Amino acid sequence: MATYSELVSQAQALMQQAEQVRKQELANVIAGIKAQMREYGITVEDLGGNSGAGRKAAAPKSKAAAKYRGPNGELWSGGPGRKPDWVKAALAAGQDLDTFRI
Repeated sequence: MATYSELVSQAQALMQQAEQVRKQELANVIAGIKAQMREYGITVEDLGGNSGAGRKAAAPKSKAAAKYRGPNGELWSGGPGRKPDWVKAALAAGQDLDTFRI
């Protein structure tokens, strides 16, 4: 009977072999698809994809300027949504939010 480390070694070797076979099969499939695309004059756009040409970069999300600074330097814009924990704690302790205004 094989030891645990021998079995793990065999399993790793099989996984490497399986990955090599997968890559080879994938290359064959891709080559076949490309050949059929050339044969029929099909483009990526015909398939509903985008070849990357004309792709726009995602616009960065704008963040509202911070209006409040917490006791440990946390920043908060005071906008809609869930209040940060430090704001909830300060309000629960009876503190005025204006004391944290920047």
